[in-house]
Amino acid sequence: MRKMGLDIGAKNIGVAISDPLCKTAQGLTTIKRSNFSREVRKLKELIENYQVDEIIVGIPLNLNGSSGPQARMVEKYARKLSSQLEVPIKCWDERLTTLSARKTLLQANVRRAQRKMVVDKVAATLILQGYLDSLHSGEGFKSAHS
Repeated sequence: MRKMGLDIGAKNIGVAISDPLCKTAQGLTTIKRSNFSREVRKLKELIENYQVDEIIVGIPLNLNGSSGPQARMVEKYARKLSSQLEVPIKCWDERLTTLSARKTLLQANVRRAQRKMVVDKVAATLILQGYLDSLHSGEGFKSAHS
């Protein structure tokens, strides 16, 4: 079974998937946000195709650990998703993940237009890899919630 990472934004959902041993994360796709039912259908299709047994949703907490408007929007969306999907959803603290994804793409000399297309997928990969690393490091799960 595999884990799926989601970077949920206002316009897109970045999607990453783990390898079958849950050691590494790879960017998979970006889903345009426009219609919740369509987004759920696409996620269900990916869950089935990749035999996903758990979804990790990045919560963009403030630097001090508090929830701002964006974090609350993502938490609300994750709750809504969990009512539609049969796979457990965990929230993961993803502070600065999108910023880190942009920096990585800049350092790799990825052109601006291309960066816009892949930044959400790269952010989802970083979220999922952080979660996978915590599973294998003995640190345990670091939830975005107390």
